[in-house]
Amino acid sequence: MRHRNFRLFFFGQLVSLTGSWMQTTAQQWLAYRLTGSQLSLGVITFASFVPVLILSLFMGVIVDRFPRRRLLLITQTWFMLLALALAWLTLTGRVTYNHLVILSLLLGVGNALDMPARQAFLADLVGRDQLLNAIALNSSVFNGTRIVGPALGGLAVALWGEAAAFLLNGVSYLAVLVGLLGVRLALTPSDHPPARGWAGVGEGLRHLGADRRLLGLVSMVALFSVMGYPYNVLLPALARDTYGLGAEGFGALMAAMGVGALVAGISLAVRGEGRGKGRLLLMNRWLFSAGAAGLALSPSLTVAFVALAVSGYAVITQLAITNTLIQQTAPDHLRGRIVSGYTWALGGFWPLGALLMGTLGDRLGAAAATGIAAGGSAILAGLGLLWFPETGEL
Repeated sequence: MRHRNFRLFFFGQLVSLTGSWMQTTAQQWLAYRLTGSQLSLGVITFASFVPVLILSLFMGVIVDRFPRRRLLLITQTWFMLLALALAWLTLTGRVTYNHLVILSLLLGVGNALDMPARQAFLADLVGRDQLLNAIALNSSVFNGTRIVGPALGGLAVALWGEAAAFLLNGVSYLAVLVGLLGVRLALTPSDHPPARGWAGVGEGLRHLGADRRLLGLVSMVALFSVMGYPYNVLLPALARDTYGLGAEGFGALMAAMGVGALVAGISLAVRGEGRGKGRLLLMNRWLFSAGAAGLALSPSLTVAFVALAVSGYAVITQLAITNTLIQQTAPDHLRGRIVSGYTWALGGFWPLGALLMGTLGDRLGAAAATGIAAGGSAILAGLGLLWFPETGEL
């Protein structure tokens, strides 16, 4: 927080991400209200992230070639316009499930560029020596708003309808745009030629495949994004059908995950740089599977809140450490492309997992599908030890 540029970015995101979580909560509730299908929830998530799967690796070339602040100004403006369009459709009563899918696809196109640009931008703001601290604080604001945003989103839906949450999200992007406009960065010339087209993509992929440490980090994120992390798309069904909750209760369940995630971000920020990140990463893979299992077997709403907090803590700890290790290991001239490999693994494979979880939820029930996610994650944690033992030494 000693860095002025980081402070501007941090507080801009604090406002903007609160609005984003309000919209996420309202949109999931609206999709389930319109269709009554758990698979429809998975399709919305799939639509939001499938462009990341297709475009993210190429976007890494753009991130390495152009100023990242300028790229983020473009993506944040795009997100604002999409939120306002969704608010208008909902407010006028024209919104359909197909509209939600189309707007989610357009959001995903923006995310394909925004995700690697945003992650690589953190190193521009603070440098490599404070990168874990910056990523942890960034995770803290992301997940602090994950507590407040869903709760406010659920309340807004209950009081005024989904359109209010979408409109507030659109307005909230002004904060991050103002913050980005205030950032001042010194341009440092690179000794390497600028990345170009598919040749640039190939250069990044060759480096990723040649480094077992990077390959292990990215591969495990991809596998967990299919089998474990997306179980949260089932939360609307768990809220309404298992626990008899309304929109406010669904927001509270989402917020419980945010509580655990916020604790993870703060604890990593306090921990700072140091050895043993790889061991901590491996431990939290097991902890995530335990939290998901606790939710699947939950005999009460109280236990469900605790299980969601545990899984939220474990997910963010894994992702923050993975992100840090990737950026500290990757060379500067390839950082955008290597980070795009990470965002491709996370955001690109997540929609496949969301479809899988939605399908399992429709056929077996939300609790059983969550249990499968827990068991699959435990198996992956064990396989990760066998396939990539180098991770524990980082």
